[in-house]
Amino acid sequence: MTKGRGGDTGLNAIERRAAYSLSGIFSLRMLGLFLILPVFALYAEGLPEVTPLLVGLAIGVYGLTQALLQIPFGMLSDRIGRKPVLVGGLLIFALGSAVAASSETIYGIIFGRALQGSGAIAAVIMALAADLSREQRRLRMMAIIGISIGVAFAVALIMGPILNSWIGVPGIFWLTAVLALGGVGIVIFIVPTPKESHFHRDAEAVPGQFGKVLSEPELLRLDFGILTLHMCLTAMFLAYPLALRDLGMVSEDHWQVYLPVMLLSMVAMIPFVIIAESRRRMRPVFIGAIVALGLATMVLYRFSNTLSGMVAALFVFFTAFNLLEATLPSLIAKAAPGERKGTAMGVYSSSQFIGAFLGGALGGWFHTHYGNEGTFLLCAGMVLVWFLVAWGMSDPNYLSNYLLPVGELEEDDVGILAAKLMAIDGVDDAVIIAEDGVAYLKVDLGVVDQDALDFYAVQG
Repeated sequence: MTKGRGGDTGLNAIERRAAYSLSGIFSLRMLGLFLILPVFALYAEGLPEVTPLLVGLAIGVYGLTQALLQIPFGMLSDRIGRKPVLVGGLLIFALGSAVAASSETIYGIIFGRALQGSGAIAAVIMALAADLSREQRRLRMMAIIGISIGVAFAVALIMGPILNSWIGVPGIFWLTAVLALGGVGIVIFIVPTPKESHFHRDAEAVPGQFGKVLSEPELLRLDFGILTLHMCLTAMFLAYPLALRDLGMVSEDHWQVYLPVMLLSMVAMIPFVIIAESRRRMRPVFIGAIVALGLATMVLYRFSNTLSGMVAALFVFFTAFNLLEATLPSLIAKAAPGERKGTAMGVYSSSQFIGAFLGGALGGWFHTHYGNEGTFLLCAGMVLVWFLVAWGMSDPNYLSNYLLPVGELEEDDVGILAAKLMAIDGVDDAVIIAEDGVAYLKVDLGVVDQDALDFYAVQG
């Protein structure tokens, strides 16, 4: 018996082209959203009628429109096609960037940022990635896209202060408009056009499944976690650049803090990911990362008057942030049944964007009344609540989702095939949706008999 992954595990030429071009579109859009994060609070001080609350809304309002529209945009792409919706979303994003760049008031920038979020194409990109990948290779393609998002975020934090010193915040907004138009070119000329587009329940939300997903305690814990994580991120950047400025560091030098912190924190979190996944210590690593995040925010609150304290706290914050950002989607995939993974990820993604909005709104309110220290203390309080919510989580099952194409089946044959698949070593669960022609499996990748799975696969 041959065990392990075996077989052809690589992406073919079309899948590679799709993975890297879609990653490019996602990265360009994320750069446009996050380049202003480390510089906007400083820039906004010079705007008329500005308040910290309005600054927070300007930074975080994109999350509200993104959360409201990303699932409807994904559904619209099922009806009229992926590429038209992608192009439309990128054009809306470019328009929002232009509005923000042209605005001389905080209100105009808030409107522009809301428009940026209205170009909600995240779910459409995932659906197109599913169209352009074989079921067994889809996880690898999604992983490439996910890595590109993390890299884009790190680059945005480092380049934001540098670009601000060259072209200013309005120039950054104009640059994001250009990047969005560049994304349109990638969609039209580089992204492969699928032979057909159809619904993928592993990558898209199913409206009828929302009730089940929203009633599952383990998934709700994780949704609350990503909401809290991005709430803290957004709120923190309402205060952190100002605190650096108050310590005498001019804004164009802030990259000297962000660059080493981001690089070192990305390296520092790798051993913990290995321990969590390979050594199956996910729960203690996850809880430990939440504790580290809380400690970092408390250090920011207590030592925001010293540069060394600020830098050390930011390093711990981003080590924990990167670790949690990497493990949360993995925990969602482990906790959600295979046939409901797309819906679970849709709710999870919406929770993330709502967190960004709440971080801007609540962080702005706290900054108005309690200053930098109050904003950091808000983050610490939210992390404490998250710790209490997360403490009750179960140890994950360490099973992976595996999609097996089984072709058209009669209803009578579904149960028979499901029983045969369940009898294979390493298969813990098998749900077959006849209309999809796909078996949604939960498998232990270290044990599963790959040859036995391949025997039942219908080659596309």
